[in-house]
Amino acid sequence: CTVIFTRLATRDLHKPISILFCNLAVSDLFTSFSGFWISMLFITNPDITIFGSQDMLAPYSLYTTSILSTIYNLVSIGIERYLAVAESMRTRFRVARNHSIAVVFINWVLAFFLGCLPLMGWNCLHVESNVSVLYSPFCVDYLVFIAMPNVAAAFLVPLFTYLRIIIILRKRKLRMQACGQATGTYKSAETQVARTSISIWLLALVSYAPFLAGVIFDAANQRCHGELYPGVYIFRNCTAMLITITCLGNPLLYTLRLRALGARLKALRGLWASRVRACAI
Repeated sequence: CTVIFTRLATRDLHKPISILFCNLAVSDLFTSFSGFWISMLFITNPDITIFGSQDMLAPYSLYTTSILSTIYNLVSIGIERYLAVAESMRTRFRVARNHSIAVVFINWVLAFFLGCLPLMGWNCLHVESNVSVLYSPFCVDYLVFIAMPNVAAAFLVPLFTYLRIIIILRKRKLRMQACGQATGTYKSAETQVARTSISIWLLALVSYAPFLAGVIFDAANQRCHGELYPGVYIFRNCTAMLITITCLGNPLLYTLRLRALGARLKALRGLWASRVRACAI
């Protein structure tokens, strides 16, 4: 909420990347809200979170929608940062406010569609053969359909985009060295990008890898609830806690660190253009 209010109240932060940051905070807020809803249901009636019921469809669907929206926002921010840095001498794609608004809209539409598929009928309330043991009344095939591509996107796309940014900065540093120019600024920016990208990737790994492991375990083991109780359900609750903790890590990584980093990269673009022209002369 602090991130949302700060960015809405500060006019200088009304930029395309700020729209993505604010939307990431909104999706994290929904994740926390839906997680709190599930926690209250677990406190009042623990059996329905284990054996599944109609009452769990709505909170689980909202929780899935929020997680998917967070993943899509993380991917969108990584792509925007890459497009902002990966400029050429002739042209560069500029991300405008309309582009960011369109991306936010597409992210939420896709997240709501995929997350609410159980509410549309893809659930196992009346089908015992394909029901998920960990996340009843979801179906195992639905969880595999949701988890595999989205978790892979959360790992691979940010890894590719931030690695490309580091490679671009290193190439420019080498070119500036060839021109006899100082490269301390590029070295500092490269170090900050490396630290931030590693933190972002590790946060995604710690948050979503246990959930993916739980889905794979659920699909590979066709056993009843009693055989898995209580250890596997403790693991399931821990994965939910890790995903919720991500809601605290995202504002720290994307608003406090990348805000200063974005200003530094913007200054580097102007420095790069002027020095390349001087080197060419």
